[in-house]
Amino acid sequence: MKLSELKKYILSVKSPAKYLGGEYGSIVKDKSKIDVRFAFCFPDTYEIGMSHLGLRILYGLINERENFWCERAFSPAEDFEQLMRDKAIKLYGLESYDDIKDFDFIGFTLQYELSYTNILNMLDLAGIPIYSKDRTVDDPIVIAGGPCCCNPEPLFDFFDLFVLGEGEEVTLEILDLYNGLKSKGTANLRNVFFDAVSGIEGVYRNNYVGNDVSDARKMCNIHEKIAKKRIISDLNTSFYPKETIVPFNEIVHDRAVEEVIRGCIRGCRFCQAGYIYRPYREKDINTINTQVKSLCDFTGYETVSLSSLSTADYSKIEELLHTLNDYTESNNIGMSLPSMRLDSFSDELISELMKVRKSGLTFAPEAGTQRLRDVINKNISEDEIFKACESAFTYGINSIKLYYMLGLPTETDEDILEIARLSERILSLYYRVTKEKNIPNVKPPHISISASTFIPKPFTPFQFAAQASEEEIRHKQQILKDAVRKNRKLSVSYNDYRMSFLEAILARGDRELSKVIYTAWKNGCKFDGWDDHFKWKIWVDAFAENNINPQNYVLREYEKDHVFPWDHLDFFIDKDFLWSEWEKAKTATPTPNCRESCSSCGLGNLCNIHTI
Repeated sequence: MKLSELKKYILSVKSPAKYLGGEYGSIVKDKSKIDVRFAFCFPDTYEIGMSHLGLRILYGLINERENFWCERAFSPAEDFEQLMRDKAIKLYGLESYDDIKDFDFIGFTLQYELSYTNILNMLDLAGIPIYSKDRTVDDPIVIAGGPCCCNPEPLFDFFDLFVLGEGEEVTLEILDLYNGLKSKGTANLRNVFFDAVSGIEGVYRNNYVGNDVSDARKMCNIHEKIAKKRIISDLNTSFYPKETIVPFNEIVHDRAVEEVIRGCIRGCRFCQAGYIYRPYREKDINTINTQVKSLCDFTGYETVSLSSLSTADYSKIEELLHTLNDYTESNNIGMSLPSMRLDSFSDELISELMKVRKSGLTFAPEAGTQRLRDVINKNISEDEIFKACESAFTYGINSIKLYYMLGLPTETDEDILEIARLSERILSLYYRVTKEKNIPNVKPPHISISASTFIPKPFTPFQFAAQASEEEIRHKQQILKDAVRKNRKLSVSYNDYRMSFLEAILARGDRELSKVIYTAWKNGCKFDGWDDHFKWKIWVDAFAENNINPQNYVLREYEKDHVFPWDHLDFFIDKDFLWSEWEKAKTATPTPNCRESCSSCGLGNLCNIHTI
């Protein structure tokens, strides 16, 4: 595809700029000097994909090599996809406009399960065989990374390789290996590469490329660990982009992003990221300060987000914010902490955050009662919730969003009613604080309650738990809705249970689900995480057509000795530890955070939390 040809049609679609490339900071190279070409494919729209930090890291990392070229591709919206199919336009890289089917590697990031049909759709748009077994020496190597690779089995038949864990080091090792074989003129390069790449730690290979699919399915039930995740030991020396792309279009998270922590000390029993991103690591303040200045100076962004699973847990958070404010205040740059722990919140913290501009805050109590917060190991008290809200109100914040989950293990109707009562007490606190402290220009308060459906995920203590049924969730939603109906200062939002049900199935599924995913896609499913695109009836029919009962994956508890589809992958989280945490959950027994006491999760000497 040439840019001149694309321009003939592009104005007929909505937001054409996101299909044209050429943004400030994008990288274009001389093809004659390139040895390995890599297409980073994000299986969602440009607006969502360009908000993803991992894309920006790997894009910069690969392109730092003069002879490697990483380009981007995203799922086209329906109007542009229709244009592509009508005009026989193949999926192309945004930097060169070349068809990605002619690249060496096609790399997908698996960020959420409801993007799986988009992956198949993008492969089809690119003209690449959907199934790994159907690809030949003329096809690119299709590789995947990201958090959903902790259980890649539902997608196993579609990918050639999976990268487990953190990709900065292993990605270059894979590309270097391929380039070395390619430069030697290796015959049957594809298969020789597959044999050799198995020796790279962090690679989970489709060992049955070209063989009968029924043989491959036997891999689902093996007990021994056959691949382990990669871990970056030092974030200060690891690659981080000094420059990054500035989109023409507004994107979901339109700001500079600085990663300050990987991992989490907390051990919330529902949180997959808190387990699979272990161990806990921090960047030094000087490293963060230098990287923030570089990103903001290059991009011109007026907000920088300090990214992590729980930024307030940074060991020197107040010193960090004070140091950064020397730069951000003088340049009128706001700071955002997207992950705020209620028990780490303080007057000093919010004072630093509010120096440039005020905005609403988001907290996640997750459950309405202390008993249920102990079940999920949230380790925050009601007093800490009120203290955090009081600090926010004192500094003029009048809007707070509270995240909760419905359907948590052992949840009762009383737990749900307490969500409404807790929110009402927070409202009363606002009026008391603003009156007692004589806060000027008081605005009407608003408390937003987001109540999502709990989804049991692999490599968490709740991988043994059952998901609540649709009938149970609708009952719980109605209780909460009735409880807050009379208070206009409170609003409640829910997600579609059927989406959560499907996500749980795909998260806990095995290789048999590849047939269902393929059938659903062929019959019209894509963008399954979008309310206006979700086609539940097609998914129901796809399960039926393949004689698979979806309820078997999620609506029951599992015993300790159950063999999960992901048990042969090593994420350094001991299954006995997860079971012990599940047993403690059932008795509402909390576990201290990692700074307070080591829980022997399985990391061993890979963890140095007590030196931070």
